[in-house]
Formats: sequence, structure tokens, C-alpha cells
Amino acid sequence: MSGVFRVDGDAYDDFMGRYSTRLAPLFADFAGVGSGALVLDVGAGTGALTAELLSRGASVAAADPSPEFAAVLRERFPDVEVQEARAESLPFGAGEFDLSLAQLVVGFVSDAPAAVAEMARVARRLAVCMWGIAEVDMFRAIDETAEAIGATRGGEPRRYRTPQTINELLAPHGEVESAALDVTAGYRDFEEFWQAMGRGVGPAGQWVASLDAEQRERAYEELSRRLGNPQGPFELKARAFAAAVTPA
Repeated sequence: MSGVFRVDGDAYDDFMGRYSTRLAPLFADFAGVGSGALVLDVGAGTGALTAELLSRGASVAAADPSPEFAAVLRERFPDVEVQEARAESLPFGAGEFDLSLAQLVVGFVSDAPAAVAEMARVARRLAVCMWGIAEVDMFRAIDETAEAIGATRGGEPRRYRTPQTINELLAPHGEVESAALDVTAGYRDFEEFWQAMGRGVGPAGQWVASLDAEQRERAYEELSRRLGNPQGPFELKARAFAAAVTPA
């Protein structure tokens, strides 16, 4: 997985956790997770999905290539088996799980088809989801801001951000089920939003870190304008595209 997530758990939770924790129950519902299921959380991050799976009475193992995130997972979930491992090379046996799930992961792995093949190898059913781009208020506003101030975002992976590309990724393994999952995240004010972005998480956080002082000031003003110049609490919407398959 990309090095854009070599950050501490609190930074990730502040920036993306407020979305991923709301996405987790919708994704688990879509995948069909029930009590007693044996589930592998692939690219588990800081454990938003892991926590949801455990709350449903599932038996969970987690894998993530980031040493920082693996440490967070072990601290937060001491009874969960945590492997520091890439999605393309999962250290589990064939058919070991009922389900393998990857929430907000496949767009960032080096070889998504290989990762999905591994998920299919270790489980009898697999499901993935990724945020859209234009369908996520935050990402759309950042893209518009970058263009407006002439500081474009280069090199960011935009793979598997549409229903078609996600479905095509899973199609070699069987008949694909798909869904759009909508969540809303709230902020105390624009300052909280900006501070979360400034913690260097993911492509958006790294873009902010790449700006010089003048560009950062312009980005602050333009991004606030794109979000309606919020003076107090506000909410942003986000849509993830999900797909699942039960290999024959």
C-alpha cells in the first residue's frame, strides 16, 4: 500500500476516521456480516471496520502493511489477530474465512487485481469499497481549490473510484453485486476541517504539506469559499461505491 498512510492513528482518525466509522456499518450490511462470521479486514487501518465487525459478534482478523496502523490495531483490539501484511500477499490459508473485506483500500494497493485474488483465495465471499471523487464533497472542493490556485495535485491514485471500475475489478471472480453507500461527516467549524487536512494524511494531506506559505494561505481562503465559508458547524457528504462477489 502507498506510503501516504504512514501516519499515526490519531491523525488518520481526525482526517478520515470521521467518515470511515460511519461507512463501516453500511459496508458490513452490504457484505452480509452477521454474528459468528469469520471475517478478515484487509487494509484495516486504525480499525473503523474492525470495530464494527466485532460489535456484530464476528470473529475478526486484520491485516495492514503500515507498522503504525498495525500497532494501533494491536493496542485497540488486543484479542484480534493482526498481521502486518500487504493485501497482495495475505498470510492466511485458503478458505480460512467466511468473508474478506477491504474498506477504502483497493485504490491504494500496488496491484489491486492481485489483492482481490488473494482475498478470494482466503475467503468464500469478498467485498470492497472506495470513495468516489466528485461524489465526495471534500475531495471535490479540494480539486476545485487546487485548480483555482494553480497548485494541481500530481501523482495521486484515482483508481477504482467508479462503480464500473470496481465491478470490473471483481468480475473475474464471479457475479458482482454492487451498491452506493452514502455518509455524512460533521465539523465544529472550518478551522477544525483545515487542521485535520494539515496532519498530512493521504493524498489530500500530502498536497497541503507540499504548498508553500503563500499557496497555503490562498488554499485556505479558496477552500473555505468552496465549502460556503462556514462560520460554525457544518457537514459534508461522501459516497462510496461497493462491490461484492461470492466466487464459484
